[in-house]
Amino acid sequence: MHLSSFLRTVLKLDAASCLLMAAGLAGGAGLLGAPLGLPVAMMFESGVLLAVVGLYILWLGTREEAPPMLVWVVILGNLGWVLASLAALRLAPDITGLGYAAVLGQAAAVLLFAALEWRGMRGSALASAG
Repeated sequence: MHLSSFLRTVLKLDAASCLLMAAGLAGGAGLLGAPLGLPVAMMFESGVLLAVVGLYILWLGTREEAPPMLVWVVILGNLGWVLASLAALRLAPDITGLGYAAVLGQAAAVLLFAALEWRGMRGSALASAG
């Protein structure tokens, strides 16, 4: 499938957000633990995971053509991240108000990326079919 310019742009923005969050979480987990009330290990491990995911999404965003399944992996992965974020709210007993706001804020941003990627996927599929 040909990836539209819109979809490639959204993928690159998603990748940038993943890589920035990865740097913040992996590099600053020790500093963020107390203000957010989230486990340092969880934030560090999330940052490492986001680095890998961000590089994959960036690679995909630079492709002109790609199998639709590769884009679906990103969309479904984003939806899984949102669900995991919501679960973290319930599983982090020491989460602070700031931590709650941070987790909800990033989950909303990730959900927006998933919606935009789905829109871009539909447009790319329609253009490739026609």
